[in-house]
Amino acid sequence: MATRTQKTNIYEQGLDRNSANFQPLTPLTFLEWSAMVYPDQTAVVHGERRYSYREFYARCRRLASALSRRGVGLGDTVSVMAPNVPPMLECHYGVPMTGAVLNALNFRLDAAAIAFILDHGEARVLITDREFSGVIKEALGRIERDILVIDIDDELAEGGELLGEMDYEAFLEEGDPDYQWQPPDDEWQALALNYTSGTTGNPKGVVFHHRGAFLNAMGNAMMFGLNRDSVYLWTLPMFHCNGWTYTWAVTAVAGTHVCLRKVDPAIVFPLIKEQKVTHMCGAPIVLNMLVHAPEEVKVKFDHTVEVATGGAAPPSSVIADMERLGFRVTHLYGLTETYGPASICAWQRDWAGLELGARAARIARQGVRYPTLAYLSVADPETLEPVPADGKTIGEVMMQGNTVMRGYLKNPQATDEAFHGGWFHSGDLAVLHPDHYMEIKDRSKDIIISGGENISSLEVEEVLYKHPKVMEAAVVARPDQRWGETPCAFVTLKPGAGDVEAEEIIQWCRDHLAHFKAPKTVVFGPLPKTSTGKIQKFVLRENARDL
Repeated sequence: MATRTQKTNIYEQGLDRNSANFQPLTPLTFLEWSAMVYPDQTAVVHGERRYSYREFYARCRRLASALSRRGVGLGDTVSVMAPNVPPMLECHYGVPMTGAVLNALNFRLDAAAIAFILDHGEARVLITDREFSGVIKEALGRIERDILVIDIDDELAEGGELLGEMDYEAFLEEGDPDYQWQPPDDEWQALALNYTSGTTGNPKGVVFHHRGAFLNAMGNAMMFGLNRDSVYLWTLPMFHCNGWTYTWAVTAVAGTHVCLRKVDPAIVFPLIKEQKVTHMCGAPIVLNMLVHAPEEVKVKFDHTVEVATGGAAPPSSVIADMERLGFRVTHLYGLTETYGPASICAWQRDWAGLELGARAARIARQGVRYPTLAYLSVADPETLEPVPADGKTIGEVMMQGNTVMRGYLKNPQATDEAFHGGWFHSGDLAVLHPDHYMEIKDRSKDIIISGGENISSLEVEEVLYKHPKVMEAAVVARPDQRWGETPCAFVTLKPGAGDVEAEEIIQWCRDHLAHFKAPKTVVFGPLPKTSTGKIQKFVLRENARDL
């Protein structure tokens, strides 16, 4: 009788990984390549300033060198509080060139949140634009950590004071433009730390690695059609998922970054024409802002501008108006935990023949996975069984792949919960249509997306409950033509509280929260509840839509 012998895999013999056939993936190599191949191409535009790829690379290496000479290295955190200006873009390369981790701060947060992030992320260096000196000064006063502060003294900044040891340009002079940086030994090494609003108060620190950033940037370049002739206008904040990784994607193809301190239609329209902008991204509020801009600032241009948007889908009327202005809208979906975009509403040729309403409905869906994401599923969150593609059955959106975060910094419980069953659980609820395009229907944790920013309903409710006249409160999303969604508060007053105006409640929230998190609408009265006393938020959401 013949005996079964173990089969030998011939491809595991003498074909080992070595430096010749394997190198860790990192988006830092994009800049090195573009500076070598297109050294004289314009890399960065900011006001009257222009930097070639040769100059851009040298400035990033100077930054890395200067940080290294100050003792910054592997595993250290460098925080940056800045709008979309060249130093913020340069930090996406210069900081990780040292092995350190970039922490781009949301400049819309209040001092308490900024202080928490600086402390929790153990920032060693803070590079900050003087326009935000008020909130930064207060934040630094709240923590005991010793932080090296470097000021960005941008000529286009409005007001503010210098708080640091020196300004950014002087700091660069300390560095070597020929600094010899090294790619990470391990592509799993931390690259960036981004904080996302949680539902229990303090934000969670999302850790990105080099491999994920490299792949998501490549996915963006492929899906958005970027190339060396692309001119990308920074209408999306670079602090938001590192600009959805477009900070690296545009550089990967040697495109041009057009910096923008603030989104103002009176600046955006002329820039599009002057710089021949081909691509831009932003929340639906950006699209609304352009559509509803005064006619006198709407400058006509003779080419099509590709616009990617995320968050709450823009209304069909906005999509139609954008098309009339010369823009083509693509809808994306993702989270901070997935490096920004994870799915795209990929265009199908036959959609062009649909009437506007039907076409806009297709465009507004969250679509299909990026080719750089391994798996995307709409499934039962407990059994992990995928829902049928019937456009009706609701499941949770879940992902697997290299473009999913490493986890939450110093928060193993939240990390384990997010990765339950070997999938990343987004918390978003969706249906899968017969063509296998996904459409988000609700958010299981009641996160409100306003102007592209996540707002925790529980965080707002906690503040409302502290008002001396409030007995009960619940916060839900209310559709908004400009912001996509805004917080709507339903409030029950304490007996004998007397008359309370909505403005008083709103001002209370503005005094205790970042202003964009405060409710825009307040409704007084009893809250609908189940037999066990649980507030029925689905009823409140319907009521908010009808207001």
